[in-house]
Amino acid sequence: MDVPISAEMMVLALSIVIIGAVLQGSVGFGLGPFAVPLLVLLDARFVPGPLLFTSIFLNGLIFFRERKQIDKEGFKWTLGGRLLGTLIGMGLLLMIPKEHLSLMFAVMILLAVILSAGGIKLKMTWKDLLSAGTLSGIMATTSAIGGAPLALIYQHNTGPRLRATLSAVFVFGTIIAVAALILIGRFGWLELKLGCLILPGALVGFYFSRFAALVLDRGSLRPAILTVSAGAALVLVIQQIF
Repeated sequence: MDVPISAEMMVLALSIVIIGAVLQGSVGFGLGPFAVPLLVLLDARFVPGPLLFTSIFLNGLIFFRERKQIDKEGFKWTLGGRLLGTLIGMGLLLMIPKEHLSLMFAVMILLAVILSAGGIKLKMTWKDLLSAGTLSGIMATTSAIGGAPLALIYQHNTGPRLRATLSAVFVFGTIIAVAALILIGRFGWLELKLGCLILPGALVGFYFSRFAALVLDRGSLRPAILTVSAGAALVLVIQQIF
C-alpha cells in the first residue's frame, strides 16, 4: 500500500462495513448506500473494488442462509435485466455526465418510494422484473448503489424470499463488476488486500443480521425497505451537492 492505514482508520472502516452488512443481511440491501459515501470520506481506496470484493462473500452468505426461499423465476428475469443494465450503464457513462445520471435515478427512486408508501403496489410480471433488474444494473454501474429498484419490487414478499433472490442477483452482478474492474486495471493487489482487511467486518455484520432479520420479518421489513431506498436516493443527491 502506498499510504499505510492506521489502526484507528481500520476500526472506523470495519465499523462502517459491519453496520452496512447488518442492513444488507436483514433488509436485503443497504451496504452500498450506507458504506460507499462514508468509506470515500475515510479513504477513497476502499471504493469501489475492495467493497465490491467484500460484498461477493457477504451476499453469498446471505443467499446460502436463505437459499430455500429464492424466487427462481424472478431471479432469472432480474439477473437478465441486471446484465443488460450493466451494458447500458457503461454506454451512458460515455455519453452523459455521471452527476446527471445520479440525480435522475435519485428522483426516480424517491418517486417510487412515495407511490409505494401511498399504497400503490408494484407488479411482479416478467416485464417489471426485467425493468427493475435493468435499472438496478444501470444504477450499480454508474453510482455503485443499485439495490433499491429490486428491493422496491419485492417489498411485498416475505423477508427470506426477498433476501434470497436479491442476494443471488447481487453475487453474479458483483462478480461481473469486479471482473470489469480487473480488465480496466482498477482492481489489483492493493484492492485485494484492502478487501481482505474489511472482509471481517462483513462477516461480523452478517452474523448479527440474522437477529435484525427476525425483528424486521415480524412486520417491519417493508417500512425498512422504503426507508433505506429513500436514504439511497438522498445519498445520490448529497454526493452531487458535495
